[in-house]
Formats: sequence, C-alpha cells, structure tokens
Amino acid sequence: MKRKRISSGSEFEEKIGYSRAVVQGNWVFVSGTTGYNYENMTISDDIASQTEQCLLNIKNALEQAEASLSDVVRVMYILKEASEFEKCWPVLGKYFGEIKPAATMIAAGLADEKMKIEIQVTALKN
Repeated sequence: MKRKRISSGSEFEEKIGYSRAVVQGNWVFVSGTTGYNYENMTISDDIASQTEQCLLNIKNALEQAEASLSDVVRVMYILKEASEFEKCWPVLGKYFGEIKPAATMIAAGLADEKMKIEIQVTALKN
C-alpha cells in the first residue's frame, strides 16, 4: 500500500519535517492544523476565526486526499486556554454538527504565541 503525503506549502513543514496529511490506504491522518492562512501567513487574533481557518485548512488537505469532512471519524482540539473552547462551538457545530466524530479537547501550550487553537483529524474514506 503506497503512502501519499500532502503538503499545505507551509514553511513549517519543511523546517520541522512533517506532512499536512498522510494517506495510507483509506485512512487520512491530518496533522495538528492551526488557524494560519497559508496564502499570506497571517493569523487572526480571534479564536473563532482561527477555528474557522483551521477547518478550512483541514478541508483543503482532505480534498487533496480525495476525502471530505464527512469522512472524519476522530478529532482532537488543542487549545491554549480551555476557557475559550465555548467560543469555538458555533464554528465546530457548523462543520461537524451532522458528522459528530469522536472528539477530545485538551489545553496545552502551542508553538506560536499567536495560536489559540490547533485541530487534528483522522478520516476514513468510504
């Protein structure tokens, strides 16, 4: 089974040595994805806007893997401040409200002070 690597073009992927996503068979593993807009390397100060951009970045990676958000079976939310999670709910409901993947939320330090949320998903293509 051939492994396919997907890149977002982010400079971090080259510097650190990882892929935005890896496809192995019908499985798609999307790395922790932040709210950076990779086209211009900007990030909003607002956690809800960062959440939206995270999910757009993930959606793009899944599409490159010939999958979609509806294929997501597992999601992990990593927030700098757990108290801000509720601000993300409307955006998460917009994208995952019908899909309802298994989910975990943890609070942890993130690599860049500007980052407020990072999202990782696993998808199983049908």
